[in-house]
Amino acid sequence: MASRAAGEYPDVPEQLAAPGIDSHTHLDICTGVRLPLKAGEVIAEDVVPGEDEQFPPLSFFYESAMAAGIERVVQIGCNLPAARWTADIVASEAEAGRPWLLGGVALHPNEAPTLARAGQLDDALAEIDELAGRERVRVVGETGLDYFRTDASDSADMDAQKESFRAHIEIAKRRGLALQIHDREAHQDVLDTLAEVGAPDVTILHCFSGDVDMAEECARRGYFMSFAGNITFKNAAGLREAAAVVPDELLLTETDAPFLTPHPHRGKPGGPYLAALNARKLAEVRGVSEEHIANITTANALRAIGEWA
Repeated sequence: MASRAAGEYPDVPEQLAAPGIDSHTHLDICTGVRLPLKAGEVIAEDVVPGEDEQFPPLSFFYESAMAAGIERVVQIGCNLPAARWTADIVASEAEAGRPWLLGGVALHPNEAPTLARAGQLDDALAEIDELAGRERVRVVGETGLDYFRTDASDSADMDAQKESFRAHIEIAKRRGLALQIHDREAHQDVLDTLAEVGAPDVTILHCFSGDVDMAEECARRGYFMSFAGNITFKNAAGLREAAAVVPDELLLTETDAPFLTPHPHRGKPGGPYLAALNARKLAEVRGVSEEHIANITTANALRAIGEWA
């Protein structure tokens, strides 16, 4: 199976002891889907989304997820083309009798400055709002703040990220949807913004990257915390310490595939099926069975996002 960048996809791990979840993945990237750049743009007849021969088809990710015991997946589209594809694919998979996907749509924080400079941010946010109203779209995300790629000295770009984040929070609250947050090197500003404007009833820190103190603060506020493959990395002792203190009722698992592929496959592309390895690592860190982790994270996802059927 060809990869997106770095060789073969890892083998499917042993099936989890109970059905598990991947609460955040990017199947548009995993499948190499070729997306139109503008609303209404027509893809050439010989280019079928998800069928790029250099990438696995969507069926590979469905079958491998089921084989690993990952029965529920949240597909995240975090720019306009990916958000449009997400809203369509989660509906079409359900119509085909495979209700394994729910969707999330948003503008990634790093998208906001580019759209703002082009004078397109307001229109893009309006379209995200419309897509968030689709039946199987249950998440507004990933949105938030990313200070890793945005120059903190560029006030216009910083302001665009913050404007976009606040707008997504309001969309989630108005539509009664879960909010999934991207937080990269912006912990305090993310928490301050949520406190300032008021967090939605369901707020999820996707790919949690904070320390024990932040985990405890998020728990006090009732935010869900979702852990990806970086919890398995050798240099992630602090992240594992944080994962150990999250209350059962606020814990989620994810992959962020094709990124953050867990050890021992780090550097290879990933898929939702590798959430099984992340769940096993969480079980080890917390000193519980993998069945317990699968059961509580599935129950939490159903409570936070709703039924998949």
